[in-house]
Amino acid sequence: MRTSEGGRRAMPGEVRVMVYQAAHDEEQLDAVRDAYHLVSARLAEAPGMLGNELLRNPFDPTSLAVMSRWESLDAFRVWESGAQHRDDTAPLRPFRDTRTPVAFAVYEVDAAY
Repeated sequence: MRTSEGGRRAMPGEVRVMVYQAAHDEEQLDAVRDAYHLVSARLAEAPGMLGNELLRNPFDPTSLAVMSRWESLDAFRVWESGAQHRDDTAPLRPFRDTRTPVAFAVYEVDAAY
């Protein structure tokens, strides 16, 4: 398995969640970044969360995504169904990318190097 950032190895069964965001100008981009840092600080101690990243599409700079890494689908579901989920992620909600047919996607690691 390939070592990921921090020397950690991705394991089958881990989950990646992509939440699609948009920023149509530099002011919105700054606001997305601020919201991302706030949400990340709130989720730093979420059980089962392994980390997250703010990603920006180099071919469409208005298109962003927050990718979070979870130890399992069960860990993500427990967090998502918790009372704090909506409050913790509220700062990013105004920047959801409405151009995509879905707001987010969940992927389970099937294999990794």
